[in-house]
Amino acid sequence: MLAELSIRDIVLIDRLKLAFAPGMTVLTGETGAGKSILLDALSLALGGRGDGGLVRHGANQGQVTAVFEVPADHPARSLLDGNAIDHDGGIILRRVQTEDGRTRAFINDQPVSVAFLRDVGAALVEIHGQHDDRALVDPAIHRNLLDVFGGLDGEVAGVADTYRAWRKAESEVTALRRRISSARSEGDYLRASVEELAKLAPQPGEETELAEQRHHMMQAEKVAGDLADAHDTIAGSSSPVPTLASLARRLERKRDQAGGLLDGVVEAIDQAIDALEEAETILTRSIRESAFDPKELERTEERLFALRGAARKFDVPVEGLIALRDRMTADLAALDSGEERLAALEAAAEAAQRAFDARAAALSARRRGAAADLEVRVAEELPALKLERAAFIVSIESDAEARSESGIDIVSFFVRTNPGTRAGPMMKVASGGELSRFLLAIKVALADRGSAPTLVFDEIDTGVGGAVAEAIGKRLARLAERVQVLSVTHAPQVAARAGSHMLIAKEGVAGEERVATGVKPLAGPDRREEIARMLAGSVITDEARAAAERLIHGNI
Repeated sequence: MLAELSIRDIVLIDRLKLAFAPGMTVLTGETGAGKSILLDALSLALGGRGDGGLVRHGANQGQVTAVFEVPADHPARSLLDGNAIDHDGGIILRRVQTEDGRTRAFINDQPVSVAFLRDVGAALVEIHGQHDDRALVDPAIHRNLLDVFGGLDGEVAGVADTYRAWRKAESEVTALRRRISSARSEGDYLRASVEELAKLAPQPGEETELAEQRHHMMQAEKVAGDLADAHDTIAGSSSPVPTLASLARRLERKRDQAGGLLDGVVEAIDQAIDALEEAETILTRSIRESAFDPKELERTEERLFALRGAARKFDVPVEGLIALRDRMTADLAALDSGEERLAALEAAAEAAQRAFDARAAALSARRRGAAADLEVRVAEELPALKLERAAFIVSIESDAEARSESGIDIVSFFVRTNPGTRAGPMMKVASGGELSRFLLAIKVALADRGSAPTLVFDEIDTGVGGAVAEAIGKRLARLAERVQVLSVTHAPQVAARAGSHMLIAKEGVAGEERVATGVKPLAGPDRREEIARMLAGSVITDEARAAAERLIHGNI
């Protein structure tokens, strides 16, 4: 239910904070006192259309905050869960309207889009009046109301499940048909390509490995010549080692005669010979390690270039050749065995369609039964609302070929206001006063099924007599036993039925030459005085006060 409404700087409202109780609350006041402003403000908080003209003159922005208390399993909480908005306590909708026309929306102090605010607001409050069309013009809503009235939620969910299963099966059939058609038109190309790729047999990571091998062998090829030249110089036919060894032997024979002059020379020559022999050993090992087969380099390059050539041909990276081969192989398999697979999928889709058709037909039959019951329930309410010659009709048009998640039915609420006239859509046939009464009869028949927890009725008693106003008051009071009801009314018979009464009036602002809209809760003598005013007009007589007293106490 709506627990609190705070309004600041909206049209004629400076600051206003209202607390609402369960049951039925009426808002009364003179024409032009600001009742419509209050509803416009509530509508703004619920995601209604913003307008810079709503901001009070002299203020930069206005703000409306609506606080709701709803059960833990209320659908509005599911919406908040889906958008990661915390809602441990109440649900607080807030809307800020700036004078330049821009608005900002918040739920539990978290910024949200206006569209989401509107979705949550619709789950919390319904506003109905003579010119309201939200609940009456959309056949989808009519169908939902009928399903809720008939307790058909389980059947509707089952139909939706079978519809989705059928559509999935149809999608699989369509996809396979498209794939087979594409494969058939490119069959020769696919076979040649698969054969080529199968012969090539690319392996994961092969390009990188081959490129590294090629680089290593090419580097080895460049060094091998230099190593051979060095080895030939040191150990070949022109090697200095034999000459140095011969020289070392001659000097060694003459060492004793030289008186120590040759000692260092001979040792140095020996060291040079050792160094050259060690260099020869190292060069021999290096030549052995750098040795490679030129044919292996050629084979590596041929393989690498073959892979890269195929990649260019098929316009994919080398690493993509494997996936391409697998995909083309699958396409060929689809072409070769596709007809058999297609027949199986088509059979499954036909079975899914038959399952949907059966469940949709059963749901349609249940809807027709519920429609008859709803017509009877609404008809019971019409005489007291002075619509005894009118008829309420639930029109159901079924088309087995017009399948949807909701079944095969289009549900519309029709009315016939007089015998012998043609029935038609409620919005087109009923006058303003009749429309509001039809609406009330429907809401009473539906009771708390298919309704938001708070219902707002905006002057639905306009233009009706005392007896009809009395009947409207009784029905609003009955509704208030199940949901919260807020009613803007000019009818004392309706006001007397309320559990809470608020008076809307314009008041002068101290120290300023302007007025502001205020709201005052009424009880006891004040409430009796307001109902007497509604009965008598500007001059309140004792008879009006007595009549007001009888109305109030007669409805306790």
